[in-house]
Amino acid sequence: MNIQQIKQRFEIIGNSPQLNGAIETALQIAPTNLSVLISGESGTGKEVFSQIIHQNSTRKHNQYISINCGAIPDGTIDSELFGHEKGAFTGAVDSRKGYFEVVNGGTIFLDEVGELPLSTQVRLLRVLENGEYIRVGTSKTQKTDVRIIAATNVDLHSTIEQGKFREDLYYRLNTVPIIIPPLRERKNDIYLLFKKFSNDSCEKYGMPKLNFHENAIELLVKYQWPGNIRQLKNIAEQISVIEKERYITYDIIKSYLPKSYDTRFPALIPKNSEESNYASEREILFKLLFDMKKDMNELKKIVHSIFQDNEQNIHMTHEQAHVLNNFIDEHQEHQEHQEPIHNPQYQRSQHEKIDIEDTHEIIEESLSLAQKEEEFIKKALAKHNGKRKPAAEELGISERTLYRKIKEYNIQE
Repeated sequence: MNIQQIKQRFEIIGNSPQLNGAIETALQIAPTNLSVLISGESGTGKEVFSQIIHQNSTRKHNQYISINCGAIPDGTIDSELFGHEKGAFTGAVDSRKGYFEVVNGGTIFLDEVGELPLSTQVRLLRVLENGEYIRVGTSKTQKTDVRIIAATNVDLHSTIEQGKFREDLYYRLNTVPIIIPPLRERKNDIYLLFKKFSNDSCEKYGMPKLNFHENAIELLVKYQWPGNIRQLKNIAEQISVIEKERYITYDIIKSYLPKSYDTRFPALIPKNSEESNYASEREILFKLLFDMKKDMNELKKIVHSIFQDNEQNIHMTHEQAHVLNNFIDEHQEHQEHQEPIHNPQYQRSQHEKIDIEDTHEIIEESLSLAQKEEEFIKKALAKHNGKRKPAAEELGISERTLYRKIKEYNIQE
């Protein structure tokens, strides 16, 4: 099957290069027995890719089962996966087969594999290495032929560093990695998905189809969608059923978005506006820094004006006065290349020095872009106790971009 056929069969909508690349990888490795680790944020549709792999493998006629590792209590997960013998623990009144025995010859999808307790990770590693497992309450080894597809919405590298996930298990699972892009990185697909979900809902409940104003579409595309496709579908269905007005505007869309994300609403800027030059994250950061520099220059002008005024009764130590005079010299030299300042105090000679005592030393703030970027990242990580996902949301960047920046600046978490 080709990519288009897969999209039709599994109702996948979108044409982003990242999405197409993930589907292509899934199709390439489907006929093999290699373990697969699917990474992506919550709500991106990771389970669909496990089904694509299973349905295009030699195991497609055998059993497929999906297990949410985070939904099973630690005390019973070993029994669920590997089975148990009668009397193995309190309440074990009968022997029970585990999933690895029941699904022999098929595929097991372990969703949120990062939630597995360490003791279960050891058992799972043995299955991956030689296809062997032991039921709870016995020492008898049993064989199984199961393909494992795992998925996670957390950075397993971080959990490995924290001692919560085994590094050897990670490399066993990650034989073939598949990364599902978040919805905010598939901007051209957002409106297509929203239209599909709203049309399906309207058809299901016998409602007239929706039409969208241009500014409503622009909001859909620019919103960050922290819940990804799951959140998009939920809001599309709500609007389709609840709204009496079938012409959807910016305000209607905004009213359905969570109030906690109000600060993330994009400003709708005309295409011919000069502000549109700052569309990218880096350009926005540059603009902020330039504004800061402008404010700093204004502050310098005020301070310079005050200290050039001989009528001011200000006292400093000789050392502080020396620092301040150097500061004024440097500032005046810089101002020669700027627009003239219409202030009589600035007409005085730059060689005029005053002995003033007892004030604060003024130190020029660094305006290095990289330094500011590193500083913002450190502050966000500290605010969220080292948790990357909320820190990335605070900074308005993807978790993957944050991880790359942490490595780039060698930030210790």
